[in-house]
Amino acid sequence: MLPELREWLDRLREARQVMLRSGERVRASVAGNGGGRQGQEYTEAARTLKEGVERLSGEGIILRDVEAGLVDFPSEREGRLVFLCWRLGEDDVAYWHDVDTGFPGRRPLE
Repeated sequence: MLPELREWLDRLREARQVMLRSGERVRASVAGNGGGRQGQEYTEAARTLKEGVERLSGEGIILRDVEAGLVDFPSEREGRLVFLCWRLGEDDVAYWHDVDTGFPGRRPLE
């Protein structure tokens, strides 16, 4: 699953960057002419983000930070809900954390 996840996270990061770069220009131009090329790029990036988040969610993956490529996978450890934690750039899912500790509480899988 990680190769496909890496691909999606790269797309989502790029879409986010497009939205950040063009957001102000689109808002300024929409009132006059509907946004033009920048408006189309912004709309496509928003669509990509929505589709990606929905796809990940449908797979049971929780997207925590698009830019860092940080995701959690709900799992069970010793009878309680925990999250397996993975970040873009890591080779494998090698960390976990309790539900209430988040990324700062991540620990290596044993």
